[in-house]
Amino acid sequence: MTSSNERPKLAIIDADIICYRVGFASDDVDEAICLGRVTALVNEIVYQHLQCDDYKAYITGRGNYRNDIAVTEPYKGNRKDAKRPIHYDAIRTHLQRLGAELVEGQEADDAVAIEATKTGGWIVSIDKDLDQVAGWHYNFVRHEEYYVTEEEGLRNLFTQVLTGDRIDNIIGLKGIGPKKAEKLLKDCKTEREYYDACLKAYDGNQLRVDENLNLLWLRREPNQKCPLVSTLLDASGQ
Repeated sequence: MTSSNERPKLAIIDADIICYRVGFASDDVDEAICLGRVTALVNEIVYQHLQCDDYKAYITGRGNYRNDIAVTEPYKGNRKDAKRPIHYDAIRTHLQRLGAELVEGQEADDAVAIEATKTGGWIVSIDKDLDQVAGWHYNFVRHEEYYVTEEEGLRNLFTQVLTGDRIDNIIGLKGIGPKKAEKLLKDCKTEREYYDACLKAYDGNQLRVDENLNLLWLRREPNQKCPLVSTLLDASGQ
């Protein structure tokens, strides 16, 4: 794992974001121009801004284990009629020609988190979900570089357990936004304390807390289940 004092030399890209960002910005141009923009953006991120030696990129393919976990509402069920860019399929194919890996059974976010945990490379995305992963992050839209500690990552994860995630159709507590979540979690330090604070906020509804944890948590190893749920349940004797 790269420390906060070392700048990684590998960029790990959530390429799903590129498909949509470049795609929607290129709906009014020919496919060739759109794909040229994709190539230019990848090169700009990796070699100009981050000055890395290499990169890995991931695109979400078929299947997602979270579909079987979501009970309260269908996972990403609010996206069924979402519009895609005109050149969406062409961008995905082009990114694969540039070396992006198609991820199946999970999301590109999971693959990014797994690779970042293993290698300590830059996490390149604009998705706040990845802020639960410790390490160097780069928001390529805002051109922001920042480092997330293990404790900050834990707080970011449990904040989302409380607030939910509207984009992914994960239901949080009504009336709880980031500010209220911050107050509820302000004294927490350990995983157990974060979990218990969320459990209290959900009036003891363990099923809802565990559901959100399982949906929001990103894998750190291939085919991994969320260890926080099983570990914390074991610790409480359940």
